[in-house]
Amino acid sequence: MAGSAKPVPDHGLGHLRIVLSETAYVGPGRADLLENIELTGSIAAAGKAMGMSYKRAWSLVQDLNDGFGQPLVMSMRGGSTQGGATLTLFGSEVLAAYRRMEVSAQCSIVHEVTALREAMAKPTA
Repeated sequence: MAGSAKPVPDHGLGHLRIVLSETAYVGPGRADLLENIELTGSIAAAGKAMGMSYKRAWSLVQDLNDGFGQPLVMSMRGGSTQGGATLTLFGSEVLAAYRRMEVSAQCSIVHEVTALREAMAKPTA
């Protein structure tokens, strides 16, 4: 799998969206879709695993491919016995970079989040 392990959500980072241009951006939903496509080999199965319709999953794939100016996902037509989808090398690089940025962002805020949680736990005067 190209993406590294997902970060632990209890470290204070609820949502990270990386914006590279008006059309090229990736956040947790798009990253999860890419990861599920990588795992299942199918846009339909990836979307279903996330509770979204095939149409919505396909639309996000098109947005990713168009927005980044090159394919992140390659799909092959063919129905249930053929076809499928796979991440391109660039798609794998985008997913892995996003997962690294999630971990990096969490690591950089963990001390401040801990301090705030400790402050919240102190009784007020």
